[in-house]
Amino acid sequence: MKIKTIAILGAGGKMGIRTGDKLRAHGGYEILAVETGEAGRARLAERGVTPLTADEALPRADALILAVPDRAIKDVAPAVIPLLRPGALVISLDPAAAYAGIIPVRPDLAYFVTHPCHPPIYHGETSPEALTDYFGGIAARQSVVSALYAGPEEAYAAGEQIAALMFAPILRLHRISVEQMAFLEPGVVESTTSSLLVACKEALDEAVKFGVPPEAARDFVLGHIQVQLAVIFGYAPFPFSDGAYKAIEIAKTRILRDDWKTPMTLPAIQDAVKQIVAV
Repeated sequence: MKIKTIAILGAGGKMGIRTGDKLRAHGGYEILAVETGEAGRARLAERGVTPLTADEALPRADALILAVPDRAIKDVAPAVIPLLRPGALVISLDPAAAYAGIIPVRPDLAYFVTHPCHPPIYHGETSPEALTDYFGGIAARQSVVSALYAGPEEAYAAGEQIAALMFAPILRLHRISVEQMAFLEPGVVESTTSSLLVACKEALDEAVKFGVPPEAARDFVLGHIQVQLAVIFGYAPFPFSDGAYKAIEIAKTRILRDDWKTPMTLPAIQDAVKQIVAV
């Protein structure tokens, strides 16, 4: 599959701007910006980019990137998918819409889903730019997960090449399924780790209420989190202290319910995805 022209739907939004900037900087593709919002069109104008309508851009595109919010895809996708020419590649930047089945699947199109992993905590970066590139796509390397949702196998390579450019610099490229991607997000990341980290911040706030100076509490907790992650994920060549393991054993049953892994079951993930895309 040969991709020469890429249309970006929602080109003036946060993800659309990032994506368009990266692909235009590469210079290997003709980029067509589709944006209807006034603020988005203004952001494109600052870059010297003239947006087109979907009717103008999509029939010319070899690939379409859906850079619109999850909740908008169920309304937008049925209107734009019919405008694409046969053989085009549809690229979604999040698994939710594909997994929920709200993107119309035409048998003459290919569908690719990709999502950045973001720069890992232990990445070996040393430059100030990389150390503060929390999202990725600027100076710090990040990995990417991708899946072929529908279409011929050759579409995967074409989609992965675009994904590698969008999210560069790249650490690793992983191929998984759309369902596995949904298991990771919202399952692992949003439903589980984000919730636990919110609890960590709320615990820190309780220490501050108790009288611990805020800066001291923050330094203490963030420093310990780095060590904890290193030990738990196997980066550190040492275990926790016996006292720490005992504290974990005592507190885990008080903090976590016996059924706390329920959000990590497929029915729960399917329900979470439906809520994300509002179906």
